[in-house]
Amino acid sequence: MTTFFEPRQLVSPGTLLAEGNYQPGFNVYRDDGKYYASMVGLADIRNNVISVIPLRGCYIPQPGDVVIGKVVECISTAWMLDIRSPYQGVLFASEFLSKPLNPLKEEARRYLDVGEMVVATVMAFDRTRNPSLTARDHGLGKIHRGTVIDVDFTRVPRIIGKKGSMITMLKKETGAQILVAQNGRVWISGKSRDEEAVIAEAIRKIEAEAHTTGLTDRVREFLVNKRR
Repeated sequence: MTTFFEPRQLVSPGTLLAEGNYQPGFNVYRDDGKYYASMVGLADIRNNVISVIPLRGCYIPQPGDVVIGKVVECISTAWMLDIRSPYQGVLFASEFLSKPLNPLKEEARRYLDVGEMVVATVMAFDRTRNPSLTARDHGLGKIHRGTVIDVDFTRVPRIIGKKGSMITMLKKETGAQILVAQNGRVWISGKSRDEEAVIAEAIRKIEAEAHTTGLTDRVREFLVNKRR
């Protein structure tokens, strides 16, 4: 049993990944005891299952990106965050807390538990390891209220609009706080859950009609009609 790739290595269709007694996972095919990638992506192996995570349609972190991550694991002095990417974000306690965390006296989950959401910035990333995040800057940190929705990350520029025109209109018409993260998550904090649901519906409309003209005016009219 032999593998021919490093974990999370970028591979292309036809790349030989392994040979021996493995199981083919997503985007991997077997031929005469050998396993090959069927598309461009990141090769990975878990429990003897070899898979390729496709890059198309996946958010790839860039230093400086603002992301909204969901805590999926608490470790001694850090948290692993789902950032809607083939890579999980790593948020060390030193980049989240204002004081040192002593793992012998307290658990990380006391401050941030599995399932909770965090607004963070990508500090460093080079595809050889999971991206490092920070939540120490102004406007970053744990999300305590509001609604978080997922959108296609390629639609983020349209939701923000040219020179911020769309997001400015949404905030002005609703009076809500709205943060659009680069990884395709949107945090909405309005006066009520019903209002947040209406704003989420408006954002879905932008996502679905991103390729059309006159969208800002239509979304504004949609919000006005909802208020009526």
